[in-house]
Formats: sequence, structure tokens, C-alpha cells
Amino acid sequence: MKSVQPTRVRHIVLWLTVAAYMITYMDRVVISSAVPSIQKELGIDNASMGVVIGAFRWGYALFQIPGGWLGDWIGPRKALTMIVIWWSLFTSLTALSWSRSSMIAFRFLFGVGEAGAFPIATRSLSRWMLPTERGYAQGITHAGSRLGAALTPVMVVAMIAAWGWRVPFVVFGSVGVLWAAVWYWYYRDLPSQHESVNAAELETIQRAIGKGPKPGERPAVPWGRILQSYTLWRLCAMYFCYSYCLAIYLDWFPKYLNEARGLDLKTMGIYATLPLLAGTLGDFLGGWVSDRLAHGGMDLRNARRFVAVAGFLLAAAGIVPAVLASSPETCVAFTCIALFGLEVTVGVSWAIPLDIGGDFAGSVSAVMNTCGNIGGAISSTSLGFLAQAYGWNTPFLAAAGACALGAVLFSGIDANRKIFQGLENAN
Repeated sequence: MKSVQPTRVRHIVLWLTVAAYMITYMDRVVISSAVPSIQKELGIDNASMGVVIGAFRWGYALFQIPGGWLGDWIGPRKALTMIVIWWSLFTSLTALSWSRSSMIAFRFLFGVGEAGAFPIATRSLSRWMLPTERGYAQGITHAGSRLGAALTPVMVVAMIAAWGWRVPFVVFGSVGVLWAAVWYWYYRDLPSQHESVNAAELETIQRAIGKGPKPGERPAVPWGRILQSYTLWRLCAMYFCYSYCLAIYLDWFPKYLNEARGLDLKTMGIYATLPLLAGTLGDFLGGWVSDRLAHGGMDLRNARRFVAVAGFLLAAAGIVPAVLASSPETCVAFTCIALFGLEVTVGVSWAIPLDIGGDFAGSVSAVMNTCGNIGGAISSTSLGFLAQAYGWNTPFLAAAGACALGAVLFSGIDANRKIFQGLENAN
């Protein structure tokens, strides 16, 4: 008798999550390409623009844990639908800004909405993806986010040239509402609830990670156990370094190319895209290589460490010559190397909350992302002041130091040290 092949519903779930990640970054980097136009119309200097850009980061950082808790409490299907609609609304409302203060308010509330995106999306995969697929899954989702960020500058510059800086915010906000409708229609919190999952796929998933909670069951988040984890806090410090560096390139690199390197708006849009495309490749390869190493027999701890430490060191080695280069082309080339290395680390970083957090991966990843985005908020908010007071080289060289520290911190992270040892398959 011919055996029935497992369905691949979990892969459709993964690709829907990739689309969500792409939308998060498209919405958040719209403003970076619009900065010169916004500053010109509203009369905002670099230091004040840093406060505007940082407002998103602070809202995003401060609401990570409530967002991750929401996903663990009511389930990713409802939670992700709610927050995507929220942040899409405030993406569009940014177009109504009439002053620095109004833009700060809109960007902060946009950040509050996006705060739950990655923790809840991570939770949404925790009961779908097999352990040997998690590094790849996190790598490809983050590759989607960086691809969205890479494509956005060119589109935004074209829209600004045709209709002004306000239109892109409305267009990109509308995309998120459409995605939320599709997600709520298709996704289910547990594979056993999805009518398209056959018995063979369900058995494959449950054999690897257990059955999980019963439908409708809402276990209390064990914050005491989570916050006592040494691995988690080392992970948080590492992610602080990562996000400190990344925020510079997402929020300020187009402006840097325009002001410090003298590129016009059109050339700025093209050159700002290239490092993010390199980062997209790094996202994909980092998670995939880590999973291949683990699947080939390497201990999971070393499979995660090897990839991430190498990525951080490559990033640090690329940033310094990029900053010191005399030509814009050389600067962008080395920046591509740096962003490739930096993004090699991210799929591995986000696989670890799944490795150690189990059914509470949303809350675990929320703590990690809170600390990371405090680093991003400090970076984005302070860069305008630093560049104005000490020149553009200073914040980039600080980012290189953060990458070196990130390598040291990741070398001590153990993906095998589960927070809830022995509980993952209890159900």
C-alpha cells in the first residue's frame, strides 16, 4: 500500500510569515528615504529628526513584552491580525503629520503596533516548524524583511518624485490591512486545527515537538522561569549590540549617503538598496547553514555559535573600511560586506528563542527584542546629535565596536539550555 505523503501546510504558514516580516520593514523604512523631503518641508534639523526617527524605536522597544505576551495569551492568529491592522493605520496616518511633534506621536504609536510583530510571528511558528527547520525559517523570514527594506527606497523615491513624501505612507499602510485579512482567513494556532493538514504532516510535526496545548487552552506565562534564564540575558545583550548597529543602516544610511557622501535623491535610493540586498542574502544563508550543520550532526549549540560569531566579526571588519573609504562606491561595497555579515547572525539569533522557549517562545523572544530595540532606539535617537556634533564617522565606528562585542557575547550562548527542560513534549 502506497504511503500518504505529508502535506506542506507549514510551509505556506512560513511564507505568509515571510510576507508579514517584509511588510514590517517596508513600513518602517519608508521614512528613512523620505527624510530629506520631510526635513525640507517641515524645517526639521538632523538632531530633531533623530528624535522623530527614535520615537518609533522607543514605542517598538517598550511594547515588545506586552506584544509577545498577547501572542502567547490569545494566540498568534488573533494577535497578529490585530497588531498588523493597528500599525498599518498609523503608517498611513504619518502622512497627516504637520509638525515635528505630530510626527513623533504618529511614529511612536506605529512602533507600539509593530512591537508585537516578531515575537508573535516567532510564536506563530513554534508549533508548526520542526527543530531542524527553525534556523532556516527564521533566516528566510528575516530575509523577507530585509528584502522589503531593500526594495522600499527605490519605490519611495519614485513616489516622492511623482506625488510628494506623504503618498508612500498611505500606500504601504494599505498593504498591511490586506495581509491581515489573508492571515486571519488561513492561519490556525495549532496544526491540528487546520483542515488542510493531513495526518502524515500532523504526525511529523507532533513527533518532533509534541502535541502542544489543547485548543483554547491559555497557560499562564511563567515569567519567573523566563527571567531567571542566563542564556536569555546573554542573548539580550548580544541582540542589543545587533540592533544598535542595524538601526543606523535602516534609519540613517540614506541620509548619510545624501549629506555626507553628496549623492542626489535618485542615486541615494539605488545605493541605499544594495547593502540591504546583501543583508537579505546573509539572512537566508545564516539560518540555513546553521540548520545544515545541526542536521549533519554538529551539536546545536556549536551550529548556532559558529555561524553567528563569524557573522559579527565579518560585520565589524566591513564597517571600518566603509566609513574610511574616500569614494561613495567603495563605501557602499564595504557596507554590503558589513550588512551581509550582520544579517548572517539574525536567523540564528531568532532560532534560539524557539530552541529554548518552546510554547513560550513569543514571550522569550519579546524580552530579547525589547533589549535589542532599546539599543536600536538609543542608536537612532543619538545619531543625529552625534553626527551634528562629531561628524558622521563616529556613530559608524561605534557600530563596529558593537559588532565585535556581539561576537564575544554570542560565543557564550547555549541553544541546548532550555528554559523549560523536559516540558516541551509533556503534552
